[in-house]
Amino acid sequence: MRVVMLGAPGSGKGTQAKQLVQTYGVTQLSTGDLLRAAVKAGSPIGQRAKAAMDAGKLVSDDIVLGLIEERLDGPQGLRDFILDGFPRNLAQAQALGALLERIDLPLQAAILIDVSAEELKRRIAGRRTCRDCGAIYNVYTAPSKQDGVCDVCGGETYQRSDDNEATVAQRLATYEAETAPLVDYYRGHGLLHSVPGEQPVGAIFAALRGIADRLG
Repeated sequence: MRVVMLGAPGSGKGTQAKQLVQTYGVTQLSTGDLLRAAVKAGSPIGQRAKAAMDAGKLVSDDIVLGLIEERLDGPQGLRDFILDGFPRNLAQAQALGALLERIDLPLQAAILIDVSAEELKRRIAGRRTCRDCGAIYNVYTAPSKQDGVCDVCGGETYQRSDDNEATVAQRLATYEAETAPLVDYYRGHGLLHSVPGEQPVGAIFAALRGIADRLG
């Protein structure tokens, strides 16, 4: 299974990707994890990444693609993976496609967890997090029993600064401008599978399993 997960912030794609990993034993490739591992290992590309981060710069696409290639290519490389969080724009998608074709591991599917903008705003703006244990609630869909109090540890629940409505609107606007065009890109390549994301978590995962089983 060689899959890219697509979906806006709050769509639940990260949660679903983790369930696919647990069920099928594939590896979830996160650019953050790849960066940390390469820096820790001190590989040449890890040193380049560390230099960029130490200078307060964004890690360039060629470094991220190099990290992905380092993890996939060669006799000890992965043959099955789920990419979550990359690519984020068309240029990255095109470069990733060229890389995967070159190392003979072409992408099999791009799976979109499709959720409306209004529902995304509700999910993100309604999110509350416990300051002590990190448990997550939602005032609309999964509130704590007592407002402002964590059910697990009794700690205070709060709204993160980046979960307010203004910030959420900006995040969704960025997604629409940069990442949403990937949907058309992968549809044009015959790779897109769209799963409605406004249904129970179990139903979403059942649909994903149907897709994954067909990929083999």
